[in-house]
Amino acid sequence: MTTLPLRLTAPVPVRSPALVSEIMGRVSSHDTEPEKNFRKALRRAGIRSFRSCDTSLPGKPDIVLPSKKLAIFVDGDFWHGHQYKLRGFESLQSQLSEVNNAVYWTEKISRNASRDFKNTAALLELGWRVLRFWESDIRKSPDKCVKVTLESIENGDERAAFSALPHRTAVELFAGIGLVRLALQRSDWRTVFANDNDPQKFAMYSANFGVEGFDPRSIHDLAPKDIPACGLITASFPCNDLSVAGAREGLNGRHSSTFWALIRLLRGMKGRRPPLVLLENVAGFLSSHGGKDFESALLALNGLGYSCDSMILDAAEFTPQSRVRLFVIARQGSAGSSLYPLAPSQLRPKSLVDFINCHPHIKWNIRRLPHAVYCRPSLESVLEKLNDLDTRWWNEQRAEYFMNQLSPRHLQIANHMISQPAYSYGTAFRRIRKGRSMAELRIDGIAGCLRTPRGGSGRQILFKAGHGSYKVRLLTPRECARLQGVGDDEFKIAARDNQALFGFGDAVCVPVVEWLTQNYLTPLAAEMMRGKLLLPDKGKARC
Repeated sequence: MTTLPLRLTAPVPVRSPALVSEIMGRVSSHDTEPEKNFRKALRRAGIRSFRSCDTSLPGKPDIVLPSKKLAIFVDGDFWHGHQYKLRGFESLQSQLSEVNNAVYWTEKISRNASRDFKNTAALLELGWRVLRFWESDIRKSPDKCVKVTLESIENGDERAAFSALPHRTAVELFAGIGLVRLALQRSDWRTVFANDNDPQKFAMYSANFGVEGFDPRSIHDLAPKDIPACGLITASFPCNDLSVAGAREGLNGRHSSTFWALIRLLRGMKGRRPPLVLLENVAGFLSSHGGKDFESALLALNGLGYSCDSMILDAAEFTPQSRVRLFVIARQGSAGSSLYPLAPSQLRPKSLVDFINCHPHIKWNIRRLPHAVYCRPSLESVLEKLNDLDTRWWNEQRAEYFMNQLSPRHLQIANHMISQPAYSYGTAFRRIRKGRSMAELRIDGIAGCLRTPRGGSGRQILFKAGHGSYKVRLLTPRECARLQGVGDDEFKIAARDNQALFGFGDAVCVPVVEWLTQNYLTPLAAEMMRGKLLLPDKGKARC
């Protein structure tokens, strides 16, 4: 087995409050040492016609070359949310976890980082070209930063794909009912184009997000020119042929082969290829055809100039639903040069770590990630408050039939719940065991993975018991929405029950994608828009 040569600096010890106070007292918002040194370096390189700290422009650029319409920022690592990475922490939150007023500082720096995106986008909209450097890059490689600036002054009119990053625009392929979009917009990303050819899912999508920018054709009918410039493409392509519950035909199967349509579109976009791609699928993608399908997918992305990272998240970390999904984040650029020895972790279990370590020929770019911590609500809290006379509760005969479908062990558990002086809840699916339909009860406070109901077996059952009685019914569409982390005021459900259940059963868990956006995509986008010339979109295209 080959182990990737990954290595990171150990976290620096937390500074004392007195030292932090002393450091903060010396901080200046402009004319910092790196800024002054960079201005001197530019003058030595023959660049003298510039202004400093132009308050008339968005973000007050540190250096402005009016004749070249070029705005330059020298961003402090601490104040703009980059220092945590330099000091070996997994996130801004982990860096600041033990300082006084940690929440205040985390929110303040996060707002600064958000303003960086907005101010840069505003400058681009005004027709300015923008360069942003970290102060640590100025200190470490001033000559390189001057070279980038000189090249930017002489740059032609070709628009770089990275220029879409400040706008935080996304294209949502295999959009379904739009829950990826919902997750992204919680973190200030904006979907500018979406595609799905399922008319029932489109009805739910359009009822919540409208029809603008939505293309209802098959992905096979899309041309690269149909995809607008964007910072991110997401693709939750069909899992039917990758799931262990399916026929396991893999990426050449009828449904999951649509992944290759994504690759075709990316290849055809050429210089407009987005800097970031996010894939989502079942964990079975990793093991499909002994790992060959996963390897082929990543190598295809490598061939288009992307290096890859992967992680596996369970929705149960965020909502009371067991839903394990594999994610791939691909970024334009070469493989990481300084990587740490991977060991199994919460987000990269042994099966994934073994795959990464055994495939060094794949261009990886593994990023340190914090522990996924979320205040998961209880199963009871997501249930609708239906009175006992509500017709959605099954009648006595149907409820008794459910009890007869339980195995002796599960029936014993159900009877124990019934005997308790307080109500408790469990969920169940019907499965075929030895040719017989059986109901399998789950009482750990977590619902089973939502499915797309094709017949009765795909719908999840709620079991309520206590005070010497029990009641049984199916989960409602609103309850399924809540299990996917969707707030009641965020998403309207006007579709028929089976249509809504199919939509939610084939969707992503919103807080999972939201967590990935906040802890991976947005910080990475902030890093990727540094040290590169960002150009305005002359045609005012859709991004």
